[in-house]
Amino acid sequence: MGSQFQFLGLYFWVVFCIYSSITVESQNVSGGGTIEGTVLINGSASIGRIDDDFICATMDWWPPEKCDYGTCSWGHASMLNLDLNNTVLLNAVKAFSPLKLRLGGTLQDKVIYDTGSPPQPCTQFVKNSSELFGFTQGCLPMSRWDELNNFFKKAGALVIFGLNALNGRNLSSDGSALGPWDYTNAASLIRYTVNKGYVIYGWELGNELSGNGVGVRVAADQYASDVLSLQHVVEDLYKNSDVKPLVLAPGGFFDAGWYKQLVTTIPKSLDVVTHHIYNLGPGVDTHLIDKILDPTYLDGEANTFSSLQSILKSTATNATAWVGEAGGAYNSGHNLVTNAFVFSFWYLDQLGMSATYDTKTYCRQTLIGGNYGLLNTTTFVPNPDYYSALLWHRLMGRTVLSTNFTGTKKIRAYSHCAKQSPGITLLLINLDGNTTVQVHVTTQHAALYKTSTLRHKHRHHKHRSHKTRFTQMPRDHKNSRITREEYHLTAKDGNLHSQTVHLNGNILTVNSSGDIPPLEPISVNRSDPITVAPFSIVFAHIPDIDVPACR
Repeated sequence: MGSQFQFLGLYFWVVFCIYSSITVESQNVSGGGTIEGTVLINGSASIGRIDDDFICATMDWWPPEKCDYGTCSWGHASMLNLDLNNTVLLNAVKAFSPLKLRLGGTLQDKVIYDTGSPPQPCTQFVKNSSELFGFTQGCLPMSRWDELNNFFKKAGALVIFGLNALNGRNLSSDGSALGPWDYTNAASLIRYTVNKGYVIYGWELGNELSGNGVGVRVAADQYASDVLSLQHVVEDLYKNSDVKPLVLAPGGFFDAGWYKQLVTTIPKSLDVVTHHIYNLGPGVDTHLIDKILDPTYLDGEANTFSSLQSILKSTATNATAWVGEAGGAYNSGHNLVTNAFVFSFWYLDQLGMSATYDTKTYCRQTLIGGNYGLLNTTTFVPNPDYYSALLWHRLMGRTVLSTNFTGTKKIRAYSHCAKQSPGITLLLINLDGNTTVQVHVTTQHAALYKTSTLRHKHRHHKHRSHKTRFTQMPRDHKNSRITREEYHLTAKDGNLHSQTVHLNGNILTVNSSGDIPPLEPISVNRSDPITVAPFSIVFAHIPDIDVPACR
């Protein structure tokens, strides 16, 4: 018996060594060829829920004279001069049915509203380097506000308007904005909006004034007092309305101490806590693509999502978290990077990661304007990220599932219950330009449907379910009639800088009438692995996966 045990021990040791060697080898292959990997989806319970209209885009105030690093990339994309009669623009927004639009940006805190209350001249922005943010005060004429709201109604957009939070304050030499917010002009705009019957989804106070601020800052206790003022204005002016808009703040960069003080001070007054993301650094950075293709660098933003959720859960607030503005690279982005195919790797990874941390809405900077628009600033033709956003919107449902991939660190994997259809939708992003990955799908769920707290791979793993079942999707039965739908996104000619994207090998482009093209999938035998080509993105709708979280 002793010799048999020794033999069995030696046998298992050899098998273990071989398996370990294969595993290590498969995880380190990056020199080309094809490798296999497995995605494990835990369907016991959701790890987050997003808004049905999770996708959001921003519209900004920057005039044509806004320039960065010697390049002026805004053209006529401002809310004040954008061609609202452009057919492509209208169709691009309508395609989402609905698309959230957050109206704001740096200059929002220098905009007055020409309502006549208080009476003041309505002058437009003029470039002046000695002024805060490099421009003089600007103005929104009510005639333009009427035009914008007519467009939003026609396009079916949900509007979040960013209010001027610096009105009435004194600016000190150290960058602090002192004194309470003068809400008189903002209240007059809200009153005008209500009287006109314009539907506003939310009113947001201020832009990037939290923490150290960008150019200027407001202390957290004062900001809390100002949010209370906004809440009172909204409650008063909408007291006869069936639907009351959300109150959002602070629309700034996350600072844990500042944000905690804000939320703790007014736990019941905020509906949404918003924060901004430009984690790739300045648009002039020559290493943007290196950062985008580095999974370790991408993982770094998880701490912000996690920290904000910790604050919300540790206080008495019912407020939810939104990303209110995210352009990746600040100062207008980088031409042929943040408006090219490569940026979909960053953008979709951000959408996936933020959703796993219960972020409800994600607003992309911008719908149009700068070098990070979903639409080309001049032609209005959709850039690759527009189609990435539209596919997400149509395929990824509200319920977020824990998803872990093994095989290579260059694959980013996220899954949700499918949107308005059975099964799940899996998102796979291949950051490797040389390696094709054959992905096998495995689901895990608890037989007794006990709650699982297994989180996305960026989190600490803690799993408390028993009688766990692992269901390996079949790899044989080649004659099976069960299929799944796949959407493969690739760059034209494999060029990451390309602004033309292929869907399943076909170029996506608007037609002569300005219509957004249909996004048609290919049908693949359910038993086959999902093939993820180098530098590609795949959405896979798998209709026959039935897990408790999606019932």
